[in-house]
Amino acid sequence: MRVKKDETDALLDSAIEGIFEKKGSDVVKVDLRKLENRIADYFIICHGKSTTQVDSIADSVEDSVRINIGEKPFNVEGRKNCYWVLLDYGNVLVHVFIEEYRNFYDLESLWADADIEKLEDKK
Repeated sequence: MRVKKDETDALLDSAIEGIFEKKGSDVVKVDLRKLENRIADYFIICHGKSTTQVDSIADSVEDSVRINIGEKPFNVEGRKNCYWVLLDYGNVLVHVFIEEYRNFYDLESLWADADIEKLEDKK
């Protein structure tokens, strides 16, 4: 499913807002659009310090996106243990890790050919 640029930007902004609302750490936006065999246009990656915080961040992202743009994820994986929660919005995948799992899987290095932007809370 292809989404218009304005809708994608609003989705990205809402997801990022939800992450920062619950103090997600080391937030990055990975722009995959230049890669030929990509699975999405963007990844948003962050981590929390506990499974409780990971769950809270994922909830906050879902709430923020639903309230701001009226979208629900197509699929959510990882809620059972909250070590790595994936929120699938089609062209945007939001990865919320517990820190140890993020360091182990190191998605940023797997997609090193993509443009990676470190994000800071604007508040």
